[in-house]
Amino acid sequence: MMHRFIENQILKDLKPGVVIELFGARQTGKTVLMNTIKKKLKAKKVLMVHGETQKVKEAMSSHDIDILRAFITDADYLFIDEAQKIPDIGENLKLLIDLCPKLSIFVTGSSSFDLQNKTGEPLVGRSLDYHLFPISQLEFKKQEDYLATKGNLESRLIFGSYPQIIKQKTVADKIRRLNKMRDGYLLKDILELDNVKNSIFVINLLRLLAFQIGNDISYTELAQGLNSHPKTVMRYLDLLEKTFVLFSLPGFSRNLRKEYTKTPRYFFWDTGIRNAVISNFNSLNLRDDVGKLWENYCISERIKKTHYLRISCNKFFWRTYDLKEIDYVEEREGRLFGSEMKWREKKVKPPKDFLSAYPGSEYKIINSENYLDFIA
Repeated sequence: MMHRFIENQILKDLKPGVVIELFGARQTGKTVLMNTIKKKLKAKKVLMVHGETQKVKEAMSSHDIDILRAFITDADYLFIDEAQKIPDIGENLKLLIDLCPKLSIFVTGSSSFDLQNKTGEPLVGRSLDYHLFPISQLEFKKQEDYLATKGNLESRLIFGSYPQIIKQKTVADKIRRLNKMRDGYLLKDILELDNVKNSIFVINLLRLLAFQIGNDISYTELAQGLNSHPKTVMRYLDLLEKTFVLFSLPGFSRNLRKEYTKTPRYFFWDTGIRNAVISNFNSLNLRDDVGKLWENYCISERIKKTHYLRISCNKFFWRTYDLKEIDYVEEREGRLFGSEMKWREKKVKPPKDFLSAYPGSEYKIINSENYLDFIA
């Protein structure tokens, strides 16, 4: 069983009067992590329920103190998986905290849009948020040595690192499982939000984005390709971010006229899902998109690392209108750190405009030989 990086942090923060909220895409292992934490609370009484169960919905959305007290009984901990399925969950969790000051609460949700909307205001100052991603290299490094990590790199670029994919023994099984995720779990939350019904539209949008990793996007061009409207495209992109399929990087600028910041760049949290969307699981020596895969992989893994290690930083890409660019820029500790992702290249001249405009900044090439320092 893979030890998840945030397990000990959650155990430490799981205290009376606090609601721990764990967000993440479906199939990232939220339920497994919740069960693992439950087992470690050996001497405590843990009530673990699922938000889709009708009896749980009725009790936890009742706003009735007697019903809530009867539901909790004498539990020390209340664990609710998929809590976003419960109407008015935020208000009722607040009631429980006020009613049972010794109770510790742990909830999960596969949509930040849904669960945070329902718990945000009622639980201001009473909740701590965590995110669980597909397995990160930060987590793999505790179970494998350097040679194993290098040997697994191609597989991770092609098939990603969802727990259920890692478990599969054969390439055929990995592909079958990824296709099932693409066609089922991936869009389930999106289709439940705001009466979104058009799954074909979402898949087609993801396919267009899969070919534009690391490139500037145009909402108008995407809309034209989908026979839609730019505002519709923007709305779906927002939902895809809030259900942890995609993330975006804004352009960095300090108001230099030649710096481009018009639209963000989009990336997939998992390269296996990206490859499933375009139905391409070829080995790296047969692909013409290795550069895109490498950029997506390194940036997503870096962001996982900064999140898990609680490294406070702002994240961007940098580009000028005359096409000088840096794939990834972190702003932290009052400085800028630029990183260019190159699968094989070791030496690339840094953009002079960036270094001259931002004295004291750093610039590095992240390639297949030195990437581990960057992501793990």
